[in-house]
Order: sequence, then C-alpha cells, then structure tokens
Amino acid sequence: MQDRIPYSVTFLMSVCSQRVVSRLVVRTRRFTARSAVLAASTALALASCAPNRKVGQPTPDAGPRSGAPAGSPVQTLTVAGELQRMYRGMGLIAGAGSLSFVASVSFLAAPSVDSTLVLLAVSMPSRSLGFTREGDRYIAEYTVRVEARRGPQVAAQIDARETVRVPTFRETSRTDESIIWQQYLRLAPGRYQLAITIKDEAGLRNAAEEVVLEVPRMAAGALATPIAVYEAISRSSVDSVPRLLARPRSTVVFGVDSVLPVYLEAIGAEAPALVKLRVVGEGDNELFTRDVEMTPRLGVRSATIGVPVSRMGVGVSSIVVSSAGRTDTARTRVMVSLGDDLPIATFEEMLGYLRLFATSDKLKALRDTPLAGRSDAWLQFLKTTDPNPGTPEHEGLRDYFLRIRTANLRFREDGPIGWQTDRGTAFIGLGEPDNIFDSSMQDPNARIRQLVWEYRSYRLQLVFQDQTGFGRWRLTVSQRAELENAIRRRLSTP
Repeated sequence: MQDRIPYSVTFLMSVCSQRVVSRLVVRTRRFTARSAVLAASTALALASCAPNRKVGQPTPDAGPRSGAPAGSPVQTLTVAGELQRMYRGMGLIAGAGSLSFVASVSFLAAPSVDSTLVLLAVSMPSRSLGFTREGDRYIAEYTVRVEARRGPQVAAQIDARETVRVPTFRETSRTDESIIWQQYLRLAPGRYQLAITIKDEAGLRNAAEEVVLEVPRMAAGALATPIAVYEAISRSSVDSVPRLLARPRSTVVFGVDSVLPVYLEAIGAEAPALVKLRVVGEGDNELFTRDVEMTPRLGVRSATIGVPVSRMGVGVSSIVVSSAGRTDTARTRVMVSLGDDLPIATFEEMLGYLRLFATSDKLKALRDTPLAGRSDAWLQFLKTTDPNPGTPEHEGLRDYFLRIRTANLRFREDGPIGWQTDRGTAFIGLGEPDNIFDSSMQDPNARIRQLVWEYRSYRLQLVFQDQTGFGRWRLTVSQRAELENAIRRRLSTP
C-alpha cells in the first residue's frame, strides 16, 4: 500500500537561538515517484554498506566513550561517531557517510486501521552542505531519497530535491540541528526495509542508512508516538495531518532549553480524554509525571506538554504515555545534552564532566544517591550551586560547560579531548590566567619550549612543557599536584 501525503518541507532553524524557530520555510515541493530500478541504483547503492538495524531497538556498545572522564580507557571514537552511536541507541536513524544526518520515525493513527500515518523527520547541520554565494545570500541544494520495501515490493518511494538559502555566512557553518526535512507517509502495518540517502548537490558528500521499520497497527483510540517538537498544531480532522515541526534528534540542550515540548495524540471515539505522561530514567527511575488533558477537536484528541528539562537531568530517558483502562502504552526516547560536542548518555558520565565544577563530596553524594532519589538530589544540587537562584537559568553550569566547549576547541592539538588536557584542566578549573609567558619568544631554538601561566590570586605559576615540538603541553607531576590543590581550594571556597 502506498499513500504519500504530497508534500515535503525544509525548515531552517533560527541562528539567533537553537530552540526558537524562525519559520523560514525554504522550499515546499511535490514528489515524483521513480521506478524501482532507479531507486535500487541510487538510494540503495550507498545504503548497501550500511548496517541493517531495527528502528527503536538498542544497538550493541560501540566501544569506549569519547566523552568519558579522565582515567577512562583510551578513547577510540570521535565525538561525531559517539553521537551517532548514542542516536542509534535511542532508536533513531543516524546516517553513515561524509554527510551527517539523524532521522526519527513516529507513528500516528490514520482513519482506517488498515493503514498507519508515518512521520519521517530528518535533520542535519548546515555545515554538512556546500553553500555557494548567490548575490547577497548563500545557497545550497541537497536531495533526499527514501524507499520503503516490503519483501520484493516497493511500498513507497520519495525523490526530493531541496534548496536552502541563508542570509549570512555564519549560518553556513552551524553544527546544530539547523536544517529539518520531514514528510508524512501512509503505510500498511507490517515490516519494511527503509532506506534513506541524502546527497549534497554541490559536492561529493552523501550519507545513507537502511533499517528495519516495524509499522504498528493503530487500534481504535490508540495513542500516537509521543513526538518531541519545536512547534505543533493539531489536525483539523481525522482525515488531515497535524502540522508539526519535529525534533528529529529528540534532544534538548541543558542551559539553553527550559522545557521539551512533546506532542500527544489519539483519534476516534475511543480516544482517551486524560493520559498520564511519565519520564523514566535509568533503572526505571521516575523523573517526572503529569496527568494531561487531551483537547477534543472533530474526532481528534491532542495536547502539547512542556516537560521541564531540569526534572529530566542530563542523559537519555524515556517518555511513556498511558491511559486508564487501556493496556497499550506509547513511548519514545529523548536526550538532554550539554551540546553537540559533549555527548553524555548516563548520570555517571555527567558526574565525570562535573569534576571541576563541584567538590568531590558533593559529587559523591549524587553518585551514592539511590536511583529513586536521583531526581530530587539533582534538583537540590542545582539549587545549592546556582549563583543566581532568582533567574530560570543556571548561570554557573551554563558558563562551566561553555568553558569546556572553549577548551575542546582551544586545546585540541594537545592530544586528548581539549578539556581533559593539562591546559584545559587549568583553564576550566581556574579560568583565564593573569599572564602567559612563552619561552620560544626569547629563544626560538630552545630544545624544550615552556609556557608559563600565572594565577596571581592563587600565587601559582604553572609551567607547561612541549618536549615533542608538536604543541602538546604537559605539566610535571609536582606541578599537576599544585594545580589540583588550587582547584580544590577554589571549589571549597563559599
């Protein structure tokens, strides 16, 4: 069965805020169906080397985490590779290739139980595309090819060419979820092979992924997949579709977002008027719960609820929706991150990142808290460490993670991840030095270069040595001990 809603839309997210949509609709385009032979030679040619995964199923561990704290095993994954592993572990589709993309698949009820409404949403950063100058703007083009096969039969094909125009060069190099493409399909319940290929028309970049897609049969009144969104307008009737701008990565950024909007829906006379939404973390630890009234509208009941990010903590959790008297539940996985360059999936990893933010006693108290009490313990930690409790944002953590990102960029030549280097530790733990002296300025032929950082308020001089000549600056064992003592003194000062 093939029933394609005849449009796709590319959205460009506002550069002023990662979480506010400027609603620049770049292009709306009708699709043309291509033959199965053409689809096999294009969409699947690149996807043939991609792993065949099942959407919604966790993937095997891909190895050590690139964002692990100091003292962990040698990191073998790049940040991009680690994020890809995390997205796949959340049940999302993460394209493999030179163009990074993440896609989500959500299921909603159709008027007939013989078909299911499928929302496919794809996101990619602007920097994945090759932009060229067009007058006073910049332009890029990309193609999206989608094929859903059921055995030998091609159930649905999409071949779309999209154009993105941005007003400034800054927008062309963004790394966030800045470009979103989405499309509705109607598919009969069952198992499909879903292949997605995206190609940058200005260059050789492309990415592809093929997964197993299990399309459920949506019984009368069944709850749709909870969908993380930027914006949501309910459908006007059961025969229409909701106007959603989905978050394909199902991610919010701590310190930037205060809530995660989630769209809930059910259709028909059996649709529940009241549902329970729960956010469940590690070990089935309930982080947040709320009863949600579903607003009726011409055979449709829906609601958009803002889940507080502070109650979710940092990492991956599940949103579970249920209704009284029904055995079925709907769920999706979401992630609270510290930014695209700081992939954190677990509570323990978060504590590793906080080792230069709070005393070891405070972190040990969080680490030793039973799963059932972690939500309250996290809220208490935020309260006691917030330098300005009168504002909705935690400025302390915001600035701290900004320093981590800065260190990752500034000290990336030092070998390990920037914030874990000796200079990164000093920068994050003590801030910018009052004075920097480079010995090479006096003797460029010296065998060993020295870089001296002076912190007057701590009466501390740190001497970093580059013995290799490749800009990998290290402290001696005694100097490292002096740095750690200074950081402990700073953290212990009220």
